[in-house]
Amino acid sequence: MPEQPELTIQGWGPHPADASADASGERAPALEATLPKAARRHLARELGWTPRSTPPVGIDEIRLPASRLPDDARAALAGVVGEENVRTDRESRLRRAGGKSYLDLLRRRSGDASDAPDAVVLPGTTDETAAVLALCSERDVVVVPFGGGTSVVGGLAGIDPDDRPTIALDMGRMASVQELDVPSSMVRVGPGMRGPALEEALDRSGLMFGHLPQSWEFATIGGYAATRSAGQASTGVGRFDDLVAGLTLATPSGVLELGHAPASAAGPDLLGLAVGSEGTLGVITEVALRVRPKPATTAYEGWSFRTWAGGLAALQRLARHDLLPDVVRLSDADETRANLLNSGSAGARVLRGMLRARGHAEGCMLVVGWEGLPDIVRARTRAASALLREGGAIRLGRPVGEAWRKHRFGAPYVRDTLLDSGLLVETLETAATWAALPTVYDAVRRALRDSLTRGSRRPLIMTHVSHGYPTGGSLYFTVLADRDEELPIQQWLAAKRAATDAMLTAGGTVTHHHAVGADHRPWMDREIGPLGVEVLRAVKARLDPKNICNPGVLLPD
Repeated sequence: MPEQPELTIQGWGPHPADASADASGERAPALEATLPKAARRHLARELGWTPRSTPPVGIDEIRLPASRLPDDARAALAGVVGEENVRTDRESRLRRAGGKSYLDLLRRRSGDASDAPDAVVLPGTTDETAAVLALCSERDVVVVPFGGGTSVVGGLAGIDPDDRPTIALDMGRMASVQELDVPSSMVRVGPGMRGPALEEALDRSGLMFGHLPQSWEFATIGGYAATRSAGQASTGVGRFDDLVAGLTLATPSGVLELGHAPASAAGPDLLGLAVGSEGTLGVITEVALRVRPKPATTAYEGWSFRTWAGGLAALQRLARHDLLPDVVRLSDADETRANLLNSGSAGARVLRGMLRARGHAEGCMLVVGWEGLPDIVRARTRAASALLREGGAIRLGRPVGEAWRKHRFGAPYVRDTLLDSGLLVETLETAATWAALPTVYDAVRRALRDSLTRGSRRPLIMTHVSHGYPTGGSLYFTVLADRDEELPIQQWLAAKRAATDAMLTAGGTVTHHHAVGADHRPWMDREIGPLGVEVLRAVKARLDPKNICNPGVLLPD
């Protein structure tokens, strides 16, 4: 299978001619070319921020420690996977240094790659993966599984309390469809396969997987499984953990084959234990997925509510009557205003004028999407629309929905430009019951605002409901603030700590779909209780007795 494009070292997505761009210092477009003038003025006014040039250091200036992998361990690994699949060169190690969170990018942009692995190892089979894990367990080498490198919670930080040599186990060689079972609507794939490649392979048989997180272009199937991912259409088609029929997990103690039957009552669900394990129990080497026919029709459209509370109440009614769309995205007034200004199109200006005339100048936009057979889509759309109108919503039509659909993967690219202009840009997310959602929303926003306000400098906090369930929904917060150039990492850590404490106290979960990683593990005692943490520790001790499998994530110190 051809090599899949890699993310750039200091940002998101491959710029044109990715490798040469790194060498020449080519960057994302300037702020003026990325955001319309109205959007730039809005940000400056809201944040008390003056745009400034804060480019990253050159790639050749990044400080990379020498590899600590012993020569005999390197030779032994090469004996398992082949000499060409054990790499200690500078570029291979830099490209697998951490993920793409704000903190990850701050470190890389400042020239710090102290968290880079000592080597990159690329297994080609389950047997090779198991052999690598056994060898590393024997030689006390830490293993961090690596897929697309898109973690935003420190999932690839390579933290080890004993400071042992670390390898990134890159699953890129295991990136193909292994079996397509059309009658059973199932496909078995390697963990290194990316979303676009899977959809292309399924398309030839009239099928689709349809799991579309914002990282879809680069994230891998193994990463989805390890982090219990959610996609943009998960309200309708299910979260990733709903779509996994089985998987193979290689551990230092052996190989587990889990699931594959349509359903089973054979004791506790070990498959559910492996999904979301974040590389702490072993490495996922194969995933069986439930797929579905490509939809015969799609319908994406926009609506507007006068208030956030009105929008939440409408979603709650849809959920109660089993009418939630496949895609649901309710933006608060701050996010709605920013999105309309960022568009910069003539259509968006006309829409803003219409909303003002209808009393929705500070309104909240809802994007909904349905997919499936034409008669079913029409019936669902008609029934849901009636409830939305009862809740006071104005229908904005298909162009609004299709505009969101067209640009839905674009935010991480814009982030690079904002970072170059002196801003803090980060996201966090949670979920709560419908009853608790308004309280969680207020509490998190208040905590972020209090932490990040410094005199005339204020944060802009934009929020949307990204997924709906019968009992509640998720909240996704995007935070922008003038970056503290002296202590940028501490600035965000303080805000993150305050926001996470607030969301848990108000009734939210520590994460809805970003996973735990290193960033959220201090709160796992509160999330699942001390006994729950001890249960996970006991399982890990059995499968990974030397604690070599991604020891710096999931479980608190």
